[in-house]
Amino acid sequence: MRIKSVKFNFIMNFFLTVSQFLFPLITFPYVSRVLKPAGTGSVAFATSVITYFTMFAMLGVPTYGIRACARVRENREELSKTVQELLIINVVMMLFCYVVFGVSLFSVDKFQENKMLLLISSTAMLLNVIGVSWLYSALEQYTYITTVAMVFKVISIALMFAFVHTKEDYIIYGGITVFANAGSYVLNFIRLRKFISLKPVGNYDFRRHIKPIFVFFAMSVATTIYTNLDTVMLGFMKTDTDVGYFNAAVKVKNILVSLVTSLGTVLLPRLSFYIENGQTKEFRRMIAKAINFVLLISFPLTIYFTFYARESILLLSGHEFMGAVIPMCVVTPTIIMIGLSNVLGIQVLVPIGKENKVLFSVIIGAVVDLLLNLVYIPKYAATGAAIGTLAAEVVVLMIQIAYLKQMLWGMKGEIHWKQIGFAVLISTVVIWLVRRYVMINSVFFTLVVSAIIYFGAYGAVLLAMKEPFVLDIVEPILRKIRKL
Repeated sequence: MRIKSVKFNFIMNFFLTVSQFLFPLITFPYVSRVLKPAGTGSVAFATSVITYFTMFAMLGVPTYGIRACARVRENREELSKTVQELLIINVVMMLFCYVVFGVSLFSVDKFQENKMLLLISSTAMLLNVIGVSWLYSALEQYTYITTVAMVFKVISIALMFAFVHTKEDYIIYGGITVFANAGSYVLNFIRLRKFISLKPVGNYDFRRHIKPIFVFFAMSVATTIYTNLDTVMLGFMKTDTDVGYFNAAVKVKNILVSLVTSLGTVLLPRLSFYIENGQTKEFRRMIAKAINFVLLISFPLTIYFTFYARESILLLSGHEFMGAVIPMCVVTPTIIMIGLSNVLGIQVLVPIGKENKVLFSVIIGAVVDLLLNLVYIPKYAATGAAIGTLAAEVVVLMIQIAYLKQMLWGMKGEIHWKQIGFAVLISTVVIWLVRRYVMINSVFFTLVVSAIIYFGAYGAVLLAMKEPFVLDIVEPILRKIRKL
């Protein structure tokens, strides 16, 4: 099987990431004005609840499956057996989860209030199981993944403008959201026979998967707690409007996080392959590139969107969501923490078989998030939830750095922190001056002009200092221009 280069996979995954944030970027300004905070809050609450059920149905397969399949991807027979074993485990768990979901739907008052929305949202559980997206990632099929995902996003945008017109249409919006995020998984299942044999191979060995699956599952539980618990706790402890505020703030953060972690997504199968084949030098080189990429992207994004949190919320959600501005300022720094912990945890500790270390870090993060939510949500609502999220991400990153301090110290010469730090400092001074002295009436043009100035200054300083990562991107483009 022909495997594309990491650079090509990154470009494809970047386009996929762009499509993922373009969907909310295009739809959310319209939806938030039509459905209001209560409507968007209801959909966010239902999505968070179904995320928990999906998490149990999938166990730890989404991450473990990438590593397991990447290691045997050159052997079709062994790959077929591995995929069938993991798929059977998922199907059994999914059926159990649907039984529990059905019981809770009729016994929990909060669920009964949104019964139809929850039922529609629950189809995501089935689609995630049959979609085996982890196999396509393990095989580095990013051209296919990106193309199909973008097609479904475009169709979803058309459906939203066609069918969501009043605040009562929030259930339709919930269904369209499922279609946008998981509709392509039907095609994944149909296309499976291209890569594996669907004929039962027999002699299944489920036991070999149980321990690592449950370790990854525990990681998923802990991570999901502090990424979705805020929304669920807000829904129970406060109002749907507060959930709407928090959802608007997190929506922006999630878009930015997806950009920062876009490189890491394509690295896990490649890094697992390197470790399996003893290519430690390539492994280390790739990790250094990943850390530089995260630092290069996450710091300027964090600073810019903290400065322009109010304008971002106004553009995406409107005046009724001004309650989301402070939560957004609090939660935006998590872009840096999540980006780095994604590299250190998922791209370093997991491929080398130290997923238990990642598990410990996210468990502690989840506990911190839960405790702080109990203290601060009653007092500060959406802002309280943001405080819990920020603290959890800091704790997770600090623990992972402690585990890898020896490796990181040895790589300090490969991390371009001086160039990046100086560029961030200069561009921050520039954006502070722009914020203070440049007045534009239009929110949209304020963001456009300030972004051009800020990121232009940041890029110019990096180029002037000949930052290696930036030069790797710019020099091939310049060579092509000269040839023309």
